Amino acid sequence: MNSISPNYAQLRQQQLALAARVDLSDALASLPARIAGIDSGFEDGGRTTLSAAVLLDGASQQPLETTVARLPTALPYIPGLLSFRELPAALQALAQLSQAPELVMVDGHGIAHPRGLGIAAHLGVLTGLPSIGVGKSRLVGDFDEPGPLQGDHSPLMFKGRQVGWVLRSKPRCRPLFVSPGHRVSVETCLPLVLDCLRGYRLPEPTRLADRLASRR
Repeated sequence: MNSISPNYAQLRQQQLALAARVDLSDALASLPARIAGIDSGFEDGGRTTLSAAVLLDGASQQPLETTVARLPTALPYIPGLLSFRELPAALQALAQLSQAPELVMVDGHGIAHPRGLGIAAHLGVLTGLPSIGVGKSRLVGDFDEPGPLQGDHSPLMFKGRQVGWVLRSKPRCRPLFVSPGHRVSVETCLPLVLDCLRGYRLPEPTRLADRLASRR
């Protein structure tokens, strides 16, 4: 990792500036033809960031292309600043796809973040692509536990506003935390994720990216 200490206060201010550019109006009415899933992991004791991008056909949810990017990890793990740690490799993996996606689902959070800029929102603002965060655990917010059936959901509330949904994507599984990243509304992010479920806990875009990013 870089031996130069980053200015964390400056990074937090940068997050606030980027969060102000998040657009929560809908660029999509339904699943588009091309969807990308993004997930990241770390190798070499955290010294290397590995990001995987999987491009899928929107209608069939079948993978069309996969890419992997590895870069030196620029930052240590700092809660709330994870996007700065993962995003360089994620952007490179996305850029290596031969076709640009029309929607990106990221393993992480969108606006459900202390400063409104999880990795899905950060990526969306920088690329201009519609994006959704699909988190495996809660980062912020309060919610009522959703029902036990697939598709049961409840609002995720933070500081008096709804920032996403808590979704039971598979019976008897822990819920997912779905939040809009950029150019997708709170209302629309949930049905778009539901349309990508194929019997697993994770929607296909992030499930396939997670599987690829987890390989060693």
